[in-house]
Amino acid sequence: MAVDVESRKLWLEYRRTRDKALRDRLIINYSPLVKYVAGRMSMGLPAHVEEADLVSYGLLGLMDAIDRYDPERDIKFETYAITRIRGSMIDELRALDWVPRSVRARARHIEGAIRELESKFSRAPSDEEIAERIGISTEELEESLIDISRSSIAALDELWSTSADGDQVSLLEMLEDTTSEKPADALDALDTREALADALSRLPEREKLVVTLYYYEELNLREIGEVLGVTESRVSQLHTKAILRLRSRLHTA
Repeated sequence: MAVDVESRKLWLEYRRTRDKALRDRLIINYSPLVKYVAGRMSMGLPAHVEEADLVSYGLLGLMDAIDRYDPERDIKFETYAITRIRGSMIDELRALDWVPRSVRARARHIEGAIRELESKFSRAPSDEEIAERIGISTEELEESLIDISRSSIAALDELWSTSADGDQVSLLEMLEDTTSEKPADALDALDTREALADALSRLPEREKLVVTLYYYEELNLREIGEVLGVTESRVSQLHTKAILRLRSRLHTA
């Protein structure tokens, strides 16, 4: 939604008066953002998570974004709101604590193995090396990756704090050349952007391609499978490995 003169007037008037009717107009105007984010997130969630529930969680984030947004700042409302909407959805899903502890533990175990092996070899470890380090077969590793992918609620969309006052952005958004009011915040954001860009560049080619097609070209897992000539399940494994590699690198950056 382009920020035209009328929209700016609406924002400035709401900022000045906090009128409920103006707030309702802004909620209606920007509600498609909630549907968009819910649709993107639902593609990577288990079937029992309803998109309608995500929308209800996201509306809370939209309302929070409207209340906190400053139209005088050099940032588009859509960019600011999507982060808040997504964060609200993730917070609610986490509060439900529906991801089994065993799956969380396996994800941490694999991520730790990747971190250790990359430090040892100075390259991305193979599936065989990861499996051997953990003490399981490659088949068991593949099954674990599928279980983790089914329970994933964030991936690159997971929110990371970037400033002392609690501002948050997703890892993927850190690649964008956004601005910050505070020089210290801008430096923190730049450091994280550079670390993420470096981590992405070191991914194995097929995993890098999956990340590019999913997050930049916005293809779903089935469509990516058609491009690569593999099953949707295999794409899911590649995606999960890529995310675990990125997280392991960023945790050591």
